[in-house]
Amino acid sequence: MSRLYGEEHRKLQDQFQSRPLADRIEQIALKTDMGEEEKGFIESRDFFFLATVNQEGQPTVSYKGGAPGFVKVLDANTLVFPSYDGNGMYLSMGNIAANSQLGFLFIDFERPFRMRAQGAAEVSDDPRLLALYKEAELVVKVAVSEIWMNCPRYIHRFERVKSSRYVPQADVETPLCEWKRIDAVQDVLRPAELEQVRRSGGIVPAEDWIARVQAGDENA
Repeated sequence: MSRLYGEEHRKLQDQFQSRPLADRIEQIALKTDMGEEEKGFIESRDFFFLATVNQEGQPTVSYKGGAPGFVKVLDANTLVFPSYDGNGMYLSMGNIAANSQLGFLFIDFERPFRMRAQGAAEVSDDPRLLALYKEAELVVKVAVSEIWMNCPRYIHRFERVKSSRYVPQADVETPLCEWKRIDAVQDVLRPAELEQVRRSGGIVPAEDWIARVQAGDENA
């Protein structure tokens, strides 16, 4: 019994005569526990891509970023990551609440190297988990069911330049995200955010912020 392949996968594998290869890859690469190698790579990452599914069965892929180590491996089958302040949509968190199944892609563009994982998650506001992260609103706790290394084929090499200034750091005040200064959202911001807008230089036209983003302004 395969942990990865269903009937539709098998049809394609048979069509292209790759079933033996697919079975061998699952046999040698798939793990159900995270060891020191997996823990070391995951905790060295400062971003990952997260796949979730909403209440209608529609998939969403999100980029999640933080400081290295913001994804923590608690034991061989459990990892956690924070949910920081975002755009107020809570797409990933709401999806997980509706459907616990999710997938991860951890990737290093400089080597290159990548690792995939999947499991079942829960969204938590447990103070003990929140205490692991500065400014986390929620924490996602994941029971990892499968994890495996992918080959680096087709991964383009990119050089890391610098960290986002918005990543929460100890002893550093996290700046207000600039898009919350645009005029189109002022009437729907929370009181604390309105005060941050005032302290950050006031309201700006939406087109000015968009122009900065398109120009690659690192402070946008």
